[in-house]
Amino acid sequence: MSAPTQQPRQVEHRITVSAPAAAVYELIAEVRHWPRVFPPTIHVDHVHKGEHDEHIRIWATANGEAKNWTSRRILEPAQRRINFQQLVSAPPVASMGGAWLIEEQPDGGALVRLFHEYRSVDDDPDGLAWIDRAVDRNSRAELAALKENVEAAHLARDLTFTFEDSVHVDGSAEDVFAFINDAQLWSQRLPHVAKVRLEEDEQGLQTLEMDTVAKDGSTHTTKSYRVTFPYHGIAYKQVTLPALMSLHTGYWTFAEDEAGGVTASSRHTVVINPDAVARVLGDAATVEDAKEYVRGALSTNSLATLGHAKAYAERAR
Repeated sequence: MSAPTQQPRQVEHRITVSAPAAAVYELIAEVRHWPRVFPPTIHVDHVHKGEHDEHIRIWATANGEAKNWTSRRILEPAQRRINFQQLVSAPPVASMGGAWLIEEQPDGGALVRLFHEYRSVDDDPDGLAWIDRAVDRNSRAELAALKENVEAAHLARDLTFTFEDSVHVDGSAEDVFAFINDAQLWSQRLPHVAKVRLEEDEQGLQTLEMDTVAKDGSTHTTKSYRVTFPYHGIAYKQVTLPALMSLHTGYWTFAEDEAGGVTASSRHTVVINPDAVARVLGDAATVEDAKEYVRGALSTNSLATLGHAKAYAERAR
């Protein structure tokens, strides 16, 4: 006789936020902001999107490992509740669901309650302990980031900016994608990359570490998680950051046109760290100076990479 199945683990995390409940609900409901709001999140993509029912695929780190899963969400705006259920979980998770509930407080703020219900594969106790740690760590990080992001929304708008650089390629999207995807070869192909290490333990989910040489000759080590979508895009989130940035996410896109060419683009979203501006750029420097400096550095590297990708793809025709 088989052993009885264990009951799912049920846990709750909560935090108070000094912002209206409606604003908090909107931030959680709009998943495109998650890589900016929640530290573990690398990228979120809609698989299906209805009026109140949607399927999303999430790539995030858990206990230092990159994982991905697909979830269904049911949005209940009137109740400020969002129910979620993983449709495809990553081991050791057998099932995972829960809900966000945002409650208005008498002082005009909000109480955010985050519920999880889960089981481990084969009800393995070691797997369950791993999930316990991951859920606790990620929930605390998500709620703390949510609180910080909402309460500092007016400041974040001034510190956050997005920009894009593009080149036209007389070649195929597949070849341009291949150049960006094969980052393990960048130290041989790109003058500004001194050293690189690429791991892809799971198809389409990469960990990229590299040493980049700046214009002044200094070397900066960065680490990013990348999610690949052959042959039209590569999303990434940088997790080790230069002092001037508190967040950096990006997206390489490769769009074919009717003439047989490709528009290859590199889009960046950056949040400036205001506490580092004077230290890095001098006492007289402003946030706008920092934005210009960061944009110049990122654009220089992006356009150099796109230029080499263009040459590679056009030679491959």
